[in-house]
Amino acid sequence: MNRPLDPGTPERFRADRLVDVLIPTRNRPAELAVTLSGLAAQAGLPGFGVVVSDQSDGEPAYAHPAAATMVRALRHRGHPVLLTRRLPRRGLAEHRAYLLAASAARYVLYLDDDVWLEPGTLHRLVTALAELGCGFVGNAVHGLSYVDDVRPETHGHYEEWEATPVPERIRPGTPEWDRAQIHSAANLLHVTEKLELPPDAWRAYKVSWVGGCVLYDRAKLVDSGGFDFWRRVQEKHQGEDVAAQLAVLARHGGAGVLPSGAYHLESPTTVTERDVEAWEVVLADEDATQPA
Repeated sequence: MNRPLDPGTPERFRADRLVDVLIPTRNRPAELAVTLSGLAAQAGLPGFGVVVSDQSDGEPAYAHPAAATMVRALRHRGHPVLLTRRLPRRGLAEHRAYLLAASAARYVLYLDDDVWLEPGTLHRLVTALAELGCGFVGNAVHGLSYVDDVRPETHGHYEEWEATPVPERIRPGTPEWDRAQIHSAANLLHVTEKLELPPDAWRAYKVSWVGGCVLYDRAKLVDSGGFDFWRRVQEKHQGEDVAAQLAVLARHGGAGVLPSGAYHLESPTTVTERDVEAWEVVLADEDATQPA
């Protein structure tokens, strides 16, 4: 019988660590278990923390025996885990702001609850962010059901950073915005295969935004406003991660990291009401305050 799971306390969890992984979740016990299993298999970064914040309609996803076992496995391997509930729901951006406030780590990895990380991914992301010194690095997620769907017309959007990433002001309708096309389906996997990188090598490339697995320098994310814009968008929105990354890109720069070790579970979304793109609201507010 699966015994009750200690959720931990915010006071005990919040500490000056190198990395915390922040996972928002809702109604996905099976997917959450897979996501946590990927974290439990990471090596090379002892003691990273994990926060799971649940907004499920019923019991929290981490109460499922499979997810609870992975929580215990993480703790057994020396990783502090904080389990919380954030109700009532106030939208995706508010949930991410809440998660950010739970951490005092130097770097925070926002990881969706339907992404499995292959071993070595977290260490590679931390290494890249420390070396590049920008605001964030990301691993775009692969959809392996598309592995045979090769789209060469998207590969031209791949452009490596030849030096340290610099700040960029990116807006819809520009060539820079179209970089996101490389992150659909399994496009990035196909680009990676063509490069034939030696073992342990990685490359930083130019992005407009990255979904699913993004490691931020926490201080630079906060300096760029974090997710505080949640108060300006209605609850039923999406694109909150895009809004935050555009702000960080404009102040501190950012990059995608290849190869990506992030794999999308391709489960149906639990965010079915998406009336507003948060990034559209945020950009409209910014444009309105710009001098004529």
